[in-house]
Amino acid sequence: MRFQDRKGLCEGTVAIVVVGGHTRNIGKTSVVAGLIAALPERRWTAIKITQFGHGVCSAHGEPCACQTASHAVAVSRERDRESGTDTSRFLAAGAERSFWVRTRQGELGEAMAQIRSLLAEAENAIVESNSLLRFLRPDLSLSVLDPSQNDFKGSALRYLDRVDALVVPRGAVFPEGWGGISLRLLEHKPRFEFTAPAYCTPELVEFVAQRL
Repeated sequence: MRFQDRKGLCEGTVAIVVVGGHTRNIGKTSVVAGLIAALPERRWTAIKITQFGHGVCSAHGEPCACQTASHAVAVSRERDRESGTDTSRFLAAGAERSFWVRTRQGELGEAMAQIRSLLAEAENAIVESNSLLRFLRPDLSLSVLDPSQNDFKGSALRYLDRVDALVVPRGAVFPEGWGGISLRLLEHKPRFEFTAPAYCTPELVEFVAQRL
């Protein structure tokens, strides 16, 4: 499979799945971990991308007044399967490798060289992010949406038209104007319903397996 970024096509056999969502705490990490556990033969490299707002250091993820270029991007490899962090959950689910990429808000492009290196070394990759769709054309992109949550990340709205399928709570109804989007953008996309805490359903796993 080939993946594309702004600098052109990069050859490789890696399959890339991107999982995003319109806000925090709606199950994105659970979907990623569920797919890793359900498809262990893929030998996943898992990557979580976080973009911090003003005044938060990418190196530490904590308030900081630093303005140095060295703190604009940080990449760390997770090695603890039991810490309970999102990247630890990926390892516990069966990922071969797990990484946390942090950048300043709006500066993901500064991390793309390192992200491309991680992808080049992967057998298959699954990435929790919205904004990565600006730079890569993955094999499959999923978006977790919950109409009961009104908060809507700009990155989720910006790239929603590039998403291949939706992951939503069972029985979810999207009111017209929710999130400032047109429902026509959603109505023709495949939809996979879940009942928490089982965010990753057999139907979703089959869909992903077939697409890869």
